[in-house]
Amino acid sequence: MGWEYSEKTKKLFLDAVHGKPGTHLGEVENPDGVGEHGSIACGDALRFTFKVERNNDDPTKDIIVEARYLTFGCTSAIAASEALCCIIEDKRITPIEALQITNEDIVEFLEGLPQQKIHCSVMGAEALEAAVFDWAKRRNIDLTKLGIESHTSEEEDGRLVCKCFGMTEPYIKRKIKELNLHTIPEITGAIKAGGACMGCHHASSGLQDILNEVWGSPQASDSTNQKSNSTAGTTSAFIPLATLDNSKGQTDNSSQKNESIKTTAGATLSPYQRAKKIEQMIDSYIRPMIQRDGGNIDIIDIKDNLIFVQLTGACANCSGASQTLKILVERTLQSQVDPNIRVVQV
Repeated sequence: MGWEYSEKTKKLFLDAVHGKPGTHLGEVENPDGVGEHGSIACGDALRFTFKVERNNDDPTKDIIVEARYLTFGCTSAIAASEALCCIIEDKRITPIEALQITNEDIVEFLEGLPQQKIHCSVMGAEALEAAVFDWAKRRNIDLTKLGIESHTSEEEDGRLVCKCFGMTEPYIKRKIKELNLHTIPEITGAIKAGGACMGCHHASSGLQDILNEVWGSPQASDSTNQKSNSTAGTTSAFIPLATLDNSKGQTDNSSQKNESIKTTAGATLSPYQRAKKIEQMIDSYIRPMIQRDGGNIDIIDIKDNLIFVQLTGACANCSGASQTLKILVERTLQSQVDPNIRVVQV
């Protein structure tokens, strides 16, 4: 099934992609501020630019008169970026005042977003902040003297927690506090951290440990997380390869060929066992992750190292589908079954 978007969200998206006058998809020529957030690797990336009407007496009183964006993302990413530009231009505010715009303001302007798409509004607010700091640098304004903290060093100096999406500990901690996030699913829904391989969920110094450090209530956090997973009914805990090796019904068929394949865990499997392991990884881990975003995945065929699959539901026509296949599906199967596996969408 597809996402349930508000009429306003759908209109902003359609107007933007059709280039209707008054929309903001594009880039400001000779911008006064440039900011980026996200990455092509995770399927969402935003470049935000703006131009100001300069105040020659006091640069802090510059007024943003034009804002534009370039994005690699879905309906939510485009609509949220449009909303951000509309809010800024309608208010005629300074770049410093623009820092007061939050992702909640963007969601309210859109008259709501699906919970799994909230990260798109966060992406816009983060790109805006980066653009404002770029403007301040160009105008020789020390924002720290105005009590405005810079977060530019988070990615450079922070410990990498979510390797799939390149998110560091300082950034994750800040967003947990700003967005009042108390569970791992809430973190993933808001900023995407932990949304691919899930290896950082309960790893040492991973997402759960960070939640415990921020809120100081590990038992309550774990309980809330379990309740959230139970309610959702689609999020499955990661099943180690050893568990899959000994899972019920995992038997060799004597009619199969005697060829064998060595998995990443060192176990030797027949083609039949290998195919079953692939199916189990998809059923127990990959499919629940995709279903959480309203999509699904079907195995069409398995031929040697080529796994032919089809994405359905909300993922069928998503612009990030190729990244989902590469990051979530292919990398998971490579790490848990066979490093030579290649996934092909049909």
